[in-house]
Amino acid sequence: MTKQSRLSRWIPKDIRALGERMQFNTSPSGYDAWGFHEEEALLSLTVSRWLYENYFRVQCHGAEHVPHSGRCLIIANHSGQVFPVDAMMIATAVALRDEAPRAIRAMAERFFPKTPFLGDFIFRAGMTLGDPINCERLLNREEAILVFPEGERGFIKSPDQKYQLQRMGNGFVRLAIETGTPIIPVGVVGCEELTPNFGRDTWLAPKLGLPALPLSPPIALPARVHLNFGAPIVFEDGNYSDGEYDAMVRTVRHEIEQLIAKGLQQRTSIY
Repeated sequence: MTKQSRLSRWIPKDIRALGERMQFNTSPSGYDAWGFHEEEALLSLTVSRWLYENYFRVQCHGAEHVPHSGRCLIIANHSGQVFPVDAMMIATAVALRDEAPRAIRAMAERFFPKTPFLGDFIFRAGMTLGDPINCERLLNREEAILVFPEGERGFIKSPDQKYQLQRMGNGFVRLAIETGTPIIPVGVVGCEELTPNFGRDTWLAPKLGLPALPLSPPIALPARVHLNFGAPIVFEDGNYSDGEYDAMVRTVRHEIEQLIAKGLQQRTSIY
């Protein structure tokens, strides 16, 4: 950890102790090349832990499947609607685990820096622009990376698409093979009920530089969130056709669908 700053007063001792165990890969100033900052990440964890335990009352299973160290790609269904709660809760689950807590680096959509009230903070807290080059460089630093391959299609859904996975590209599979990285599938249940979605805005979104906005209340409801992490999936290196890459994507997709189904069976109430 770096020298304590003015933010230290807001970070509880137990969260600071977690930070010591996470062994952040940052410069003496507390930053890395992607704008991540230790103290702001811990401040974010302080808030997200309260939300995790008290507001969304997360039930997590299988977080031990995320390796204690070394590179991995955590691949999950996207379901946060207006708020990136799915990414926040996955990262919090791994950060709070008893054995080998880790800081997760989430790949963010390109429009997130323009999102009102978020701006640069999400990048200082651990998110990184969702670019293949960024992802590869972070994997080469042995980081744990969270990716939502559905992209925009996943987090702005119509009500009749609830918990239905949208199309996934095969870029994450190619990158996993090229870098020798295990894939950890995750099923997220609960985040699709955070905000009622009444459709898509097509007028305001372009003015904000966003691809789309759901027509939803500007507050996240206290839906109960269930996270299920699956066992690592490892694809052997080789010369594969596009069709073979697509088949691998279907394998990961099937695992996530099974984990979503498990989460839906586990919950007894939405709120």
